[in-house]
Amino acid sequence: MLPRAGSPHLATVTADEHIRHSATLRVPADHPALAGHFPGNPVVPGVVILDAVISAAESWQGASFDVDSISHAKFLAPLKPDEAARIELVLRTSSLEFSVYRDGASIAKGVLIGTTRTAP
Repeated sequence: MLPRAGSPHLATVTADEHIRHSATLRVPADHPALAGHFPGNPVVPGVVILDAVISAAESWQGASFDVDSISHAKFLAPLKPDEAARIELVLRTSSLEFSVYRDGASIAKGVLIGTTRTAP
């Protein structure tokens, strides 16, 4: 599982059955990962976006999502601090498909392979 750092703001937008979900994302300018990424021109690191995707899935499912591997992930455009983005999720049997959009344009997408695990 990826380590958690800081706390991007996530909010549930929609849920469709137990297959699709959408959430908003806004990474605050004071997030600790932004200090060195990049000074004078901060960009939200891909790992922070991935962490927000996993957090959104866990909040939606009410269970942890343990990532075993990343099937693929593409970061198509940068996300700046305090910019609003939308995370769209599709949960499959053993994978989580994600897309991240800013102003309607895709900025990240991919598939995480893992297991949803409820607390005993």
